[in-house]
Amino acid sequence: MQSRQTAFCGVLAALSVVLMLLGSALQVGTYAAPMLAAFLQIPVLEEYGPRWAMLLYAAAAVLALLLVPETELALFYLLAVGYYPSLRVALRRVRPAALRRGLKFLAFNAGTALVYLALFALVGPAVGRELLQDGPGMLALLLALGNVSFALYDRALAVLTRCYRTVWRKRLKFFH
Repeated sequence: MQSRQTAFCGVLAALSVVLMLLGSALQVGTYAAPMLAAFLQIPVLEEYGPRWAMLLYAAAAVLALLLVPETELALFYLLAVGYYPSLRVALRRVRPAALRRGLKFLAFNAGTALVYLALFALVGPAVGRELLQDGPGMLALLLALGNVSFALYDRALAVLTRCYRTVWRKRLKFFH
């Protein structure tokens, strides 16, 4: 039975990398492509659990770091959004809801900060100059828009998970 799970996760990891490569090639998917790639964890989470979803995430992250030419995109998947579907499942138990939301945004913002710290370490001060070229107000606006995007990503994960449970699961009988 584990061979089926391993093969399915391998195929989804490859598809995740293809989505990130497309995002890199189109030069508009730096933040959207990793989020789309993370959506591919939904069937694995629902059918096989968080352990397998984290293995899918790890495989896709390593492949993205090796194959995707845009380092920022690969790091955004690795540090900010790739692990989030599994984290979201774990955070369901946190009460009250305001604390849960706060932890979600804390994870995203910490991951985003780590992305840019890693880029600064890899590329050097050019990253800082690029981020601050339009002033700190623009950087604050970019961070605010990133948080709006994350809120939409979180909502989309909820809707797509519900859609998977009610529609796609019945059509994808090879899991059972």
